[in-house]
This record gives sequence, structure tokens and C-alpha cells, in this order.
Amino acid sequence: MITRALAGTEYRVALQGGRLFCLTSVDDERAVFQTKPDILIRYAGQVVHVIDTKWKRISSRIDDRKQGVSQGDVYQMMAYAHLYKAPRLTLLYPHHGGLSAEEGVQAQFRISGQETIIETASVDVAKGDKMAARLRNIIALATEEALV
Repeated sequence: MITRALAGTEYRVALQGGRLFCLTSVDDERAVFQTKPDILIRYAGQVVHVIDTKWKRISSRIDDRKQGVSQGDVYQMMAYAHLYKAPRLTLLYPHHGGLSAEEGVQAQFRISGQETIIETASVDVAKGDKMAARLRNIIALATEEALV
């Protein structure tokens, strides 16, 4: 759907792409811990947005600043930020009634000491109509902001 959402633009989508390694063995130079981001969006050959889809519920509770996002997911996104040099990264969750009234970006965070943004966003997967356009609103606008 994201490929369809960005069709006709200058953005290129790679699914399960990247596959860069996090570490290289000092002993034998063997690469270990390969990454596999769900979605990479490139503009002019550069990765501008990394999206990782999650099939769990986030919360909008005011007393939970982390929204129920796991620390492991944040570390994974920080590794992607470092390896892929993307200015924007999104954890994309299914939308549910416990969140804000609308799907879309739920929260944004800046990696400490950097300009890189990690955000949480949601999309209502049960509502199939105009999915490509809705995804484009969620993803493309954030990606375009990253280019500014």
C-alpha cells in the first residue's frame, strides 16, 4: 500500500530492504546482526524515511509518556537511524479507539543531541477505503518535512 501511496512521486519504496549489518567481528571481519527494516523510502538515492510496522497496541494515556512503545523497538529504530542515516523514522501501529480520534502521527521524539525524529503513527487497517491516500497523508507529508 505504501508503494501505491507514493506512486507517481520521486520517492522509491523498498520493502524488507536495507539489510545492513550492525556489527563487524574484530577477529575475522565477519558482519553480524543484519537489519531488515520493513519499509525504506528513498529520495534521490538517499534513505529519507524508515518505517517499521508493529502489530501491537499503543496507548494514548497521559500518564504513559512512552505510549506503551517497547524500549527494544526504540533501540531498533535508533540502530536504523545510525545505519541508514534517515532523518525520520516511524513506528507504525494499527489505529484503535483508545487513541486520538484520528489516525496519523501520534507522537514525535527527537533523538537526544540530533535532529533525527522518531515518531509513532497509527493507521486504521479495518477501514479499507482510500487506504493509499490515507497512508500518503501519514507518511509522505512527514517524509517531505524531513527534506526541508
